[in-house]
Amino acid sequence: MHVYLGADHRGFDLKNKVIEWLASRQITFTDFGAIEYDAEDDYNDYARKVAEAVLRNNTEGHFGVLLCGSGQGMCMQANRYKGIRAALCNSSSEAYETRGHNNANVLCISADNASEHFSEILDAFLNTQPLPDGRYQRRCKKLDED
Repeated sequence: MHVYLGADHRGFDLKNKVIEWLASRQITFTDFGAIEYDAEDDYNDYARKVAEAVLRNNTEGHFGVLLCGSGQGMCMQANRYKGIRAALCNSSSEAYETRGHNNANVLCISADNASEHFSEILDAFLNTQPLPDGRYQRRCKKLDED
């Protein structure tokens, strides 16, 4: 498993907690920034880097994790890339559903709303397999066709 991380200034502190969590579970990761706090940075830049890395390494077990204040900006930017299925999840049940039903490959977390339970969200996202049922696969294929 490998995780590509990106966070703007509002997700910066949570990203550092995510790094500690990943390291404690011996999950490898690449940190695309922000490397230091900069209130003038833009979420778009980090979302692009993560989305491009996920697409370059488009194999099972390679995921993106994006963190910003609301999570919405990161999710919108990442979803501009064909083949990226980014989802904003602020609960473990949302993370489970989006992996199981939609085979999401990028997790977006709101630092403002989900930082207290980020570990449960990450655990659900990273450890849920896509459901094998034909209708879910059919729907995911349609996402990648547009």
